[in-house]
Amino acid sequence: MGPLKGLKIIEMAGIGPGPFCGMVLADLGVEIIRVDRASAIGTGSKQDAANRGKKSIAVDLKSEEGVEVVLKLVETADAIFEGFRPGVMERLGLGPDVCLERNERIVFGRMTGWGQEGPLANAAGHDINYISLTGALAAIGRPGSPPVPPLNLIGDFGGGGMLLALGLLAALLESKESKKGQVVDAAMTDGSALLMTMIYSMYSSGMWKTSMGSNLLDGGSHFYDTYECKDGKFISLGSIEPQFYALLCQIAELDESIFGKQMSRDSWPEQKEAIKKIILDKTRDEWCELMEGTDVCFAPVLDMSEAPKHPHNIERKTFIDLEGVTQPAPAPRFSRTESEVVSSPSIVGEHTDEVLTSIGFSDEDINTLKTSGAVA
Repeated sequence: MGPLKGLKIIEMAGIGPGPFCGMVLADLGVEIIRVDRASAIGTGSKQDAANRGKKSIAVDLKSEEGVEVVLKLVETADAIFEGFRPGVMERLGLGPDVCLERNERIVFGRMTGWGQEGPLANAAGHDINYISLTGALAAIGRPGSPPVPPLNLIGDFGGGGMLLALGLLAALLESKESKKGQVVDAAMTDGSALLMTMIYSMYSSGMWKTSMGSNLLDGGSHFYDTYECKDGKFISLGSIEPQFYALLCQIAELDESIFGKQMSRDSWPEQKEAIKKIILDKTRDEWCELMEGTDVCFAPVLDMSEAPKHPHNIERKTFIDLEGVTQPAPAPRFSRTESEVVSSPSIVGEHTDEVLTSIGFSDEDINTLKTSGAVA
């Protein structure tokens, strides 16, 4: 059941990075209890993989009885996390101070875009805004074009949900020694800045220019980019190291007089145009036949319909099928405490009775709470 079996964490239902954080932890064995709105009872989708492996309890957080239900959960949990704007949990009566009074060892995770304080803390925003503020978005794009949004991977998921999961686990480890909980403030601006550490280091050392598409890793070089093939599909090259670049030149039969000076930035535009024409001479499958599995640092650019069917992904079971829904498998992998998906995405309120019973509510108590509308 995963290396984190035995931990119980409460997830206050939200969107984006919060559910992703909960999914990652559930895959690793944590019992995730998702507190959903009572008004949403019966909703949900089995296609929403971010809610797999969780239990759902539907609660009216505007009622005193509903808030008390969550606090009873807090008493039995190791951590709780939320993704609301600063102050929302406090107004509900579920802020960190209240939760720590009920359980001095509770770890309280807070996921926001801008952080708990600062001039923008209470402003609305999305991934694209958070990564704009940290320099990440300005570094992604082609010369002469606007910056390209990298989906919502950098702010929401890498710098948000994954960072929150790390923060929660770090605080839980510390609490084993101190016997005390604490607040984890996970801001997507902080997280996306953290993900830019190497790029900022390269910039500080003079190895990175602020102009898009003129650097080693942003498509400026001819040996680290994507290229269209004869059939309209694409391949990716990442032949940075000299020995890998030499192999690329050999297999693709690149002219030494044009491609000999690999790290000459002044030569990159000419080399880029030349290699574009060469790659266009063959289909993606033909380039795969020549380069895939070699030290060229090569891969076909696969879309989401193709990726789960690739032999490497099939053998490693990188994707799984859960009730007819193809989705990424739990990661990372463990040699002894194997992770698994314990259940399909839950419907809102599906486990209300089960969860309440597990923390000591009687059948009569549960019926009373349902009648009052405190739970559903």
